[in-house]
Formats: sequence, C-alpha cells, structure tokens
Amino acid sequence: MFTSIMDISNGMTIGNVMILTLCSVLFGFLLAITYMSKGKHTKSFSITLVILPAVVQIVIMMVNGSVGTGVAIAGAFSLVRFRSQPANAKEISTIFLAMAIGLTNAMGYLTFALFVTVVFCLLLFVLDHSRFGEGRYGIREIKITIPEELDYTNIFDDLFAEYLRNVSLEKVRTTNMGSMFELTYLAEFISEAHQKEFIDAVRCRNGNLTVYVARPTESGTEI
Repeated sequence: MFTSIMDISNGMTIGNVMILTLCSVLFGFLLAITYMSKGKHTKSFSITLVILPAVVQIVIMMVNGSVGTGVAIAGAFSLVRFRSQPANAKEISTIFLAMAIGLTNAMGYLTFALFVTVVFCLLLFVLDHSRFGEGRYGIREIKITIPEELDYTNIFDDLFAEYLRNVSLEKVRTTNMGSMFELTYLAEFISEAHQKEFIDAVRCRNGNLTVYVARPTESGTEI
C-alpha cells in the first residue's frame, strides 16, 4: 500500500532533496502546531519540532548505507544527548515521532510519512484534550512545612481523610538548618471547592507555616 514515491537508491538530485525537505518541514510544522494546541511550551522546543524531521532526513540521506558514516553520526547524536536538558514524557515521545517522520521521508515514503503524521497528531490532540490518565480532579502536589518536634507520620491523617483521596507521601526533607520538615505529598482533592478550607485547616495544625498546593511539575513527577 505504502510504496516509495521517490527512488533515491541511485543517488540524490536537487529536486528530490528539495521536495523531501519541504515535506519534512511541513510535517514537522503540523506536529508542532498539535503539540502547542494545549499545555505549556517554549518557542525553542516548538521550532525544534519543525526542523527536526528535516534534520533527521538529511542525516539519513547522507549516511546512505555507509557503515562508517553511520557510526560517526551515532557518536554525534550521543554527544547531543548528554548536552540536552531533561524532558518530560510528552516531549520525549514527540521528539521520537519527529525523528520517525524524518526517517520515513528520507526513505522516500512520503505517503506513509503523511499518514504517520496525521494519525499521531490526531491521537496526540485527542489525548491531550481529554481527561485520559487523570483522576477525577487531577493530581496535586502538596508541600507542608512543620516544626521538627511534630510527628509527621499521622498528624494530618484526619484532614487527608476529609479533603483528599489517594494520598501518598513522596518526599521528606529538612529545612531551615534542620529545625523544620518539608513534607511533599501527591493526592487528589475530593472537591476542588474545598481547597482553601483544607489549606486553612493545615495551617492551624502546622503553626501557620508554609502550605503549597500546585499541579505537579512534569519533569519531577511524570514518567
């Protein structure tokens, strides 16, 4: 069904390279628009998604069956990997998709590349705008600071039972030269409307110290 539109096995022409590169950029642009449709994003990452398929396509076309060149390219990519910043799961999967699009284009399978781009962009768009993978109200990161003399193991159990569900203690660390504990929980609110009541109740329990409630940072909690 999906056959190669361009035969580049016998060499590349300027016309073939221009058409393949243009298609890679267009597919990358479609992928970037889908990624930006919801959620936080940076301009640099969006631009990367546009040009990455074209870059991968050029790299694969230059290797063109040469083992030595392929090894050199693999070494170059490994250096780039160690200089990159940690990314969340969505960014990593989008980068792999952009590379797959560029690889497919480099082989001349433009129809298949278009099919992959459209199908996965639609899938990404639908999943991004749905509540798939979320709880009823979504996971919240809760950080509570308490004095060191308080026993944090069960001091908030009654409040958690009243306002939260699926509570898990993720991290405990000392702050302020060891005179305080910072407790980090992941939990779901039974009702978002009672969030302020929960914070006020915790402040009465921890001596009016810091209480922090937010969506979990993707780089720290997503897999």
